[in-house]
This record gives sequence, structure tokens and C-alpha cells, in this order.
Amino acid sequence: MNILLESHSHRPYPLPKGPWVMRQTWLDLLFAHWPVPYEQLRALVPPQLQLDTYDGYAWIGIVPFRMEGIRPRGMPGIPYTSEFAELNVRTYVTAGDKPGVYFFSLDAASKMAVEAARLLFYLPYFHAMMNCEQIGEYITYTSRRNDQRGAEVSFEGSYKPVSMPFLSSSGSFEYWLTERYCLYSMNGSHTLFRGDIHHLPWRLQVAEADIEVNTMAVGQGIHVVEKEPVLHFAKQLDVLIWPLARVK
Repeated sequence: MNILLESHSHRPYPLPKGPWVMRQTWLDLLFAHWPVPYEQLRALVPPQLQLDTYDGYAWIGIVPFRMEGIRPRGMPGIPYTSEFAELNVRTYVTAGDKPGVYFFSLDAASKMAVEAARLLFYLPYFHAMMNCEQIGEYITYTSRRNDQRGAEVSFEGSYKPVSMPFLSSSGSFEYWLTERYCLYSMNGSHTLFRGDIHHLPWRLQVAEADIEVNTMAVGQGIHVVEKEPVLHFAKQLDVLIWPLARVK
């Protein structure tokens, strides 16, 4: 991890102060992005956050992947929480001078991880029945939320990379989407918190996907623009996580 911490010149702002508290490895990740009218998402994002736009739109990301090697600092992995599939619905925001990610939902296959993340990070996690595996060239992925509360919230599809890996350049759309080093969340008292992370620059690949079912955003009242999604793939990323800090 020292090598990872020594590589930080690519970050848009300095490393956070204090020790990191958790590490994770993200694997077989798909970024699927759709444009959304700004006013639609503005109403769903806390007013303390600036909703970021690119090419005149806000953007919704549907991000299926799997995690492994999850463990608190100085401790071994905790049974049933050290590896599992996860699928996020996210958009892009800024508070102060720190661009980050705001999550509308995070579905995970580990019930223990769902409860812990809700408690420690104030994130809208849900338990889901999920499966992620490689079949031939493709990653096949299915997710169905257990606590539906109305319309079914599900994802089913397959995806694969179709280009060589590349690093995004500053100012590009890929950089704007992915090179964000914090998340924002709110507790029950509507207090805004920032959770910092650190990793090396994303090694992205252009992707193709066959998405058969995707009600992840619609199930939350978000309707994307009728366009083909912008697709990227990342094979692996090691990540360090810091505790939440209140945004003043």
C-alpha cells in the first residue's frame, strides 16, 4: 500500500489527512453512462451539492462490478464481507473544490456489508441476489434487489472490453467521469459528509454490452435520454478508503 500512496500526482487535489481505514479491489467493472436532463437530477440531489454537467447534461452511471480483498486496515478479511458483487447508480457532483460521486443506490450481494455501509457511510445500500462470472470473452451479470418496494429494480446483461487499455487525459469525458476521489452522503439529519478514496489512474478500455434488463434508474424515478450508453470497462483497481468527514 505504500507504493500506492506514493503515487498521487494524478489526483485533482491532495491525499486526505489521517490514515486510511479500509482497502478493496474492484474487478470486471462496467461504466455504462447515459445523459439526463439537468433539472430532472437537480431535484434528486441534495442542495448542498453542485450537480456537475458535461455537454449540457447531467449523467447517470450504472456500474456493475465485483469486489474482493475487502478488509479493515491491519485486520484480515471479515467472513461474508470480503468479496461480493456490487452495482451502483451514481451521478457526479462537487462540494467546495472537490469533485466526487453521489450515489442514488448501491446494491450488494452481502447482507452484512449492506448493513455496515448504511451505518458507517450513510449510503443507500440494498441487498440483492447477484451473480457475476466470466463466460468466454464476456462478463455476465445479473442483479435483482430483494427489497423491491414497488417496481422491480434489476439488471441483467453481459459486457466485454473491445480496445486496448488507456489512461484518460485531463479534460476528456472519460477523465470527468472516472477520476473522482471522493463520495458524498448525508445522514438522517441532512448533514453532508465526504468519504475520500485513493487509487492509481483508471486503466480504461472501450466496452460493448448487451443489456437485456435495466431498471436500476427507472426504479428510482430517473429517466435517461434515449441514446446508446457510453461504455467503458476496467479489469482491476486497488482502492484505499478513508472514514467520512463532515463537509463544513
